[in-house]
Amino acid sequence: MTTDDTILVDRLPVDEHGSLLGLVTLNRPKEMNPLDWDTGRRLGRIFDELAADSAVRVIAVTGAGRAFSAGGDMKKYQELQRDPQDFPQFLADLHEVFSRISQQPKPVIALVNGIAVAGGIELILSCDLAIAAESAQIGDAHLPFGQMGGGGVLTLLPRAVGPARARELVLSGRLLPSAEALDWGLVSKVVPDDELVDAGIAFAKEVAKKSPLAVANAKSVLNTAFWEGTGIPAGMRLEREVTGRYCLTSDDAPEGLRAFAEKRRPAFTGR
Repeated sequence: MTTDDTILVDRLPVDEHGSLLGLVTLNRPKEMNPLDWDTGRRLGRIFDELAADSAVRVIAVTGAGRAFSAGGDMKKYQELQRDPQDFPQFLADLHEVFSRISQQPKPVIALVNGIAVAGGIELILSCDLAIAAESAQIGDAHLPFGQMGGGGVLTLLPRAVGPARARELVLSGRLLPSAEALDWGLVSKVVPDDELVDAGIAFAKEVAKKSPLAVANAKSVLNTAFWEGTGIPAGMRLEREVTGRYCLTSDDAPEGLRAFAEKRRPAFTGR
């Protein structure tokens, strides 16, 4: 386990083959895990380090205490929002960290415990998928404090839940309980609070059975089509190109076919 003032990093075993879940825990529970400038940049570096670790097959992010993240540090905002140079740079850095999640070669999942609002929901939306604890409550909550979402919620939320529901959530400021967040498609699964990390490990175990290269390519196509707003013809063309290149040039594609024919577990190398 690696520790610093604001973030914990654990590498948790998921199978007998040495595959790991990289678990990142925002660790300022008394302040409900704010995503200030330093924490955001450090989070980006940690994601990069875990993505470069070949044993880590999935990266997960969660929060310590009763919150996933309550968003930006409101106390620091009082000074930061008066600075016409630093505040735009803060937003640019946050966008860069969040958008890079979609470009990582490994799945990045949010394990949502407790309150997740403002920057918290923006981090969720930037991840590949989210699993929620029963106690989770998810919302935007910028407008009640005279703020506006600047980390992606105004762009990504309508694409995740539809325009009307996004407007309702942003304009009302209300929080969705976990069951409603599941109904809206904001999270893919709800589990008891004490099973949240286990759910992340179970997902990572399934991913670890797959070719790392195929997973990276599939994620790239899925996220490129979503983030860049490609039309169906362009998305289909990208899919053909990436799939064709992978099947024709990789070691893992023919290994998967041989393993199927020989009724054994594939020995994927990620090449």
